[in-house]
Amino acid sequence: MPTPPRSPARPQRQRPARPPVRRRRPRWAMRVTTSVSMTVLAAAGIGHALLTGLGSDIDRIDPFKDMKNRPAHGHGMNVLLVGTDGRDRITPEEKEKYRLGGAPCHCTDTIMIVHLSEDRRRASIVSLPRDSYAETPAHIDRTTGRRHQPHPVKLNAAYAEGGPRLTVRTVENMTHVKIDHYLEVDFTSFIKTVDVLGGVRICTVKPLKDTYTGLDLPTGVHDLNGGQALQYVRSRHIDGASDLGRMQRQQRFLAALIERATSSGVLLNPIKFRDVTGAVLGSVRADKGLGSDELIDLGRAMRTFSPSSSEFTTVPIGKMGYAVKGIGSTLKWDEQKADRLFRTLRDDRPLAPHRVRSKALRVDVAPQQIRVQVENGTMTAGLGRRVDSGLAATGFRTTRAPVNAPDRSVPRTIVQYDPRWDRSAKSLATALPGSELRPVNGQGPLMKVIAGSDFKQVHKVRAEDPTQGEFKTVTGDQVVCP
Repeated sequence: MPTPPRSPARPQRQRPARPPVRRRRPRWAMRVTTSVSMTVLAAAGIGHALLTGLGSDIDRIDPFKDMKNRPAHGHGMNVLLVGTDGRDRITPEEKEKYRLGGAPCHCTDTIMIVHLSEDRRRASIVSLPRDSYAETPAHIDRTTGRRHQPHPVKLNAAYAEGGPRLTVRTVENMTHVKIDHYLEVDFTSFIKTVDVLGGVRICTVKPLKDTYTGLDLPTGVHDLNGGQALQYVRSRHIDGASDLGRMQRQQRFLAALIERATSSGVLLNPIKFRDVTGAVLGSVRADKGLGSDELIDLGRAMRTFSPSSSEFTTVPIGKMGYAVKGIGSTLKWDEQKADRLFRTLRDDRPLAPHRVRSKALRVDVAPQQIRVQVENGTMTAGLGRRVDSGLAATGFRTTRAPVNAPDRSVPRTIVQYDPRWDRSAKSLATALPGSELRPVNGQGPLMKVIAGSDFKQVHKVRAEDPTQGEFKTVTGDQVVCP
């Protein structure tokens, strides 16, 4: 049957074009767009306009005037950071509260070289002990006006004799590192810096008490204001480490300060950065070259900073108690190690070797210093070997010869120890979560771990003051609160 012809196709009606539908942006997108726009404006110069004149309130000095035969310039930027005993500007109430009585010595309490890498992604801070044996170049005493020939002094005395200029010349002669900028902080500017940032957070694994400064911190986490932070960095009668222990606390403080500044949004907000920096810089002294442009560049560079971007060390000491006639006991640098340290700084290379990030818990005593005998307190075959291997893997000096305990029905893992080694026992117990500490008089330095049926795993631990590489360097993320 033939197929019927198809009807002719109807012409399609042209529909009028609809106006485009405007979809409403979600609020989070608008916030992101606004933030990006602000960032672009800041990069285009708006932020610079807000911050111009930032350094106008700084007390200016010229520590480089008439200096000759200076070291060659290396890579990166070197700032000599000096903390002075400026208690004459502290209020009577603050003096009493924070134990700042007595007359100021007009000397340097703290001396550090802060090296900022060429790419501004790393800060290397080297502490120079104030009691370091040093030799000043020829100079004129700023107090008496007399000309002095080169002579030995303690490093902090260079400031008393010749001020910032002699301090810079002495440090350059000792380190062969060219100082690009000089920044001097006294007690007042220190307190302001901490307070204007909202305080710093410090963690301690043991109580810190110093009757001289009034510092009294129990074990744990502490949010310190400016005055309390000053007590923390000034204390040197906490233990036998004296100035060296104090420098470690100063390094921890700087790491905490960097963490606070980089996590609080100060560096990302031009107005906030201006207000904070202006409040702080009004009570510091700096060289004439450290102006608004340099401060803005540093602020921009530090936006990508984190505690892991900073590294801290102290110049290697060759001899403690190096006696010098007319000066007293000094600290003599290890010349060979110090030379390699400062050469590394001049070459703009990291002081700390590359490491893999670890979530290890901090303990008071390094596991490498703790000897351990493991016993299996259960009927589970091989448990002793598992515990022994786990402890050895995190650094404990195990006997590598676990044995069975007399009691094979122990429900909870036990750390058995001599009370004289209680700090070591607590460090060991930290690696065994849930374990019981059991003192045994006369046991001696060998710890005993009796593995119970509750054992699951060994937790990695590391010492509170871990050191890396030849220069015993720590990075900021190792010493700030976890």
